Amino acid sequence: MSLIVQKYGGTSVGSPERILNVARRVKKWHDQGHQVVVVVSAMSGVTDNLIKLARDVSSTPNEREMDVLLSTGEQTTIALTAMALNELGVKAISLTGAQAGIQTDGVFTKAKIQNITPRKVFNYIEEGNVVIVAGFQGVNPDGNITTLGRGGSDLTAIALAAVLKADVCQVYTDVDGVYTCDPRIVKTATKIDEVSYDEMLEMASLGSKVMQSRSVEFAKKFKVVFEVRSSLSEEPGTIVKEETRKMEEVVIRGVSVDKNQVKLSLESLPDKPGIAARLFRTVSNAHVNVDMIVQNPGHADQKVTDLTFTTSKEDLAKVRGVLEKFVDDCRKDSPKVVLREPEEVAKLSIVGVGMRSHSGVAATMFEALAEAKVNIQMISTSEIKISVIIALKEVDRAANIVHERFGLSA
Repeated sequence: MSLIVQKYGGTSVGSPERILNVARRVKKWHDQGHQVVVVVSAMSGVTDNLIKLARDVSSTPNEREMDVLLSTGEQTTIALTAMALNELGVKAISLTGAQAGIQTDGVFTKAKIQNITPRKVFNYIEEGNVVIVAGFQGVNPDGNITTLGRGGSDLTAIALAAVLKADVCQVYTDVDGVYTCDPRIVKTATKIDEVSYDEMLEMASLGSKVMQSRSVEFAKKFKVVFEVRSSLSEEPGTIVKEETRKMEEVVIRGVSVDKNQVKLSLESLPDKPGIAARLFRTVSNAHVNVDMIVQNPGHADQKVTDLTFTTSKEDLAKVRGVLEKFVDDCRKDSPKVVLREPEEVAKLSIVGVGMRSHSGVAATMFEALAEAKVNIQMISTSEIKISVIIALKEVDRAANIVHERFGLSA
């Protein structure tokens, strides 16, 4: 008998019929003698509707109250899933994140898991229950409900699998695995049988919608092997695990596209030590994550510099306010400092652990984009990825060209 943690996303539980489908799938595993813990997201569309409700009554909703509101989406799903299982003759009980012992820090809307005390989960399992846990949420040291941000239900499942020492962790979605690129963008994309933590981490952080990077980081840290698979079929999915020698034989594992990027530029900043530190400490204090950074030194006699960075569109309003205040402060000594109008851009990336042992990968990518007359605005690299910022309107075409150039098409 093994302990299995399963996670079902919003689309998988998007209607009463789909919840019943999930319950029947869970029952199969339970009937085979397995102990099962199920983590569920809010039904598809529910979280967006709750956000809309909040904005209907407040232009700037209080973040604590937003977490109270948004957590109700998952609580609805856990109750319905438990009811469906009980209807099928399977003992099941639902637990909120707090009841499951998920403890977080005090940052609302983007909390981080600090600890899990799964005493209740173990007790209910021992009593023969399937335990249904609300994803995406926990409780902070003051007893306030917190939410874990985008991909929070994936993180909940991976974290529970780690602390419960589960034999299997299955992440069920509306796709049947991880593809070489988003099939909606590249029609010839193919499913990947297995991928390393590092590759999946890069793909997740670079725009892949299958998993969020925090979940993969957690899995890598605690060596949780997990499978991404479809809740709508019985086909095997993609195994995510520690890197193997065989994986290095594939130069490029996949192409990622992130259309949720915005580029911000500050011009004529004082060219002196500490200015970048001041800027990015200010941005960090606003809990805004910065992605790519480029600094262009000005003429030495002018003693100014231009600095450009990218962040997610969802943080634009917050970071813009912070930058406007920063510019006002800078202008007391440097009156020419300017914050340019933000520009929506896209990030195109290639990922593969095989890059470590193969040369010419960057040249191949840049040549393909040059031949297609796609202009590169910014470049970022690591051992196993190369990312470029390009115009948003060009990214779909560019993704298809790069995907084809590296021989990833079906």
